[in-house]
Amino acid sequence: MIILSGIILEGGTFRPIFSAGVMDALLDKNIIFPYCIGVSAGICNGFSYISGQKGRNIKILTNHRNDKRYISKRNFIKCRSLFGLDFIYDEIPNKLYPFNWEAFRSFEGSVLVGVTNAKTGKSEYLDGKTADNRCTMLRATCAIPLYFPAIQWENNLYYDGGLTDPIPVKKAIEDGNEKNLIVLTRPEGYKKNYGRENEIVIRMIRRKYPELVTVLKNRHNRYNETIAFCEELEKNGLAVILRPEYPLGSMEKDTGILEKNYRHGYDLAMRKIEQIQALLA
Repeated sequence: MIILSGIILEGGTFRPIFSAGVMDALLDKNIIFPYCIGVSAGICNGFSYISGQKGRNIKILTNHRNDKRYISKRNFIKCRSLFGLDFIYDEIPNKLYPFNWEAFRSFEGSVLVGVTNAKTGKSEYLDGKTADNRCTMLRATCAIPLYFPAIQWENNLYYDGGLTDPIPVKKAIEDGNEKNLIVLTRPEGYKKNYGRENEIVIRMIRRKYPELVTVLKNRHNRYNETIAFCEELEKNGLAVILRPEYPLGSMEKDTGILEKNYRHGYDLAMRKIEQIQALLA
């Protein structure tokens, strides 16, 4: 019997640089999971893993984290976003750090991008291999309300996939993957609480997107329940969880700290490489 396995990637703005380190270690060991699913910056980094471009994610972040074209308040004037959407999702992949679209699209496995439908408040999972060269679906999965506008893709408007399914492990299991590598970006013991920023976002979007109100009010419970589910899978030998041993701020500015977190992910994956390989046995 063939046991299918996948890699699941949590988001978290700059926290998934830890995950980038994990995936670069996998590339060094020639480990490519046939199924890759994630949300937000997690799956953005996952694209470079699938295209086989080791080091691309850390290079971009260390060179541009403090670049005003990448992130600054002045971007709101141009694209209604704290992040420079055209710079990040067009100029970087198509000019400055060319993304290997040919290798990515020739990948024989599945790549799914988790998004939240702004109108229905439901999770959807887009086929990453149909992404356009302007990375519109990656803009959508990263579209945190307040920092991004809703992003249109194929006649629907979407927000960050992490709002409704922050760690899409249940989707991976539904798709037939019995054993999974789950890459988290928070340390063990972290519990998400209901934050004041949720009330700000709710006031901002409740008239236009009323179905998102309940999503935002329950987001912390959904996250904590999913973490508990992942830990139960690991106890039962159905998953390997990799997560940082210390916290990293989602908006960390110090590129030295970001590089340290990347290296931490790489080293941790190497320490657990036999357990990871066993998932694919």
